[in-house]
Amino acid sequence: MDYVVRGVAGQGSIRAFAVRTTQLVSQAAKIHGLYPVAAAALGRVLTAAGMMAVDMKNSSNVLSIVVKGTGPLGSIVSVAKADGTLKGYVDYPQTDLPLNEAGKLDVGSAVGREGKLTVIKDLGLKEPYVGQIDLVSGEIGEDIANYFWASEQQPSAVALGVLINPDLSVKAAGGYIIQPLPDADEEIINRIEKKIAEVPAISTLVEQGRTPEEILEILLGEFELKLLGKTSLKFKCDCNRERLERVVLGLGKEELEDIIQTEGEAELTCHYCNTKYHFSKEQLESLLAHA
Repeated sequence: MDYVVRGVAGQGSIRAFAVRTTQLVSQAAKIHGLYPVAAAALGRVLTAAGMMAVDMKNSSNVLSIVVKGTGPLGSIVSVAKADGTLKGYVDYPQTDLPLNEAGKLDVGSAVGREGKLTVIKDLGLKEPYVGQIDLVSGEIGEDIANYFWASEQQPSAVALGVLINPDLSVKAAGGYIIQPLPDADEEIINRIEKKIAEVPAISTLVEQGRTPEEILEILLGEFELKLLGKTSLKFKCDCNRERLERVVLGLGKEELEDIIQTEGEAELTCHYCNTKYHFSKEQLESLLAHA
């Protein structure tokens, strides 16, 4: 089961999140037919969104992350609710690149090292909160950390990782976020930084079978770690026919008439889950009557 845990350490002066996302990233990879570098990129964005969303107060709150770089992947989009449901897609899922100099998936080049990262928080108010920053590396983890600092003035250690098997299936996926609060002791921060540098990569920890609780214990156990909560995560799209009907109506009367006359039918595909919705000529005419 995929899930995220929240905790505090250093007598409440450090807050932290750790997550395992292997199953939901695997599901996303199967739904979209992702090549390895695309699976790694989308998986990292989904993992970050899952941790950030559970920090919102109400289960109906929605957090979206959009990464739009100059690389061949195009846009990467993830939408996460505070209740633990996520969905996402990448523009070009079959992007394929050689491994980087370190022999790892070259997510930075696939995303592009120039572009924008946008975080949208819909908290049920009149207008959503929107924060946007320039990409710093395209590796996602560094970019999320930069977002926290630039948009929320929150220093953060962010680790996101996805391992892919030789058969292109997802082997392991997960991440953590550690954030010192303003009253955090400088010595504790330095010791945590040293600990982060010493432990294996997050994808290795997940591959080894470490749970999110164990990952936080490894990183923060010596600083009076206290776990606060646990939220299950799953890849789930909330599309339905009624929603796609509104999309068809949004085309406008003239374009709808043109589709009926030239095509006689229409088929729409949900970006997030690839579900296809077919509209017959009679159904389109019925929608036209209500346009």
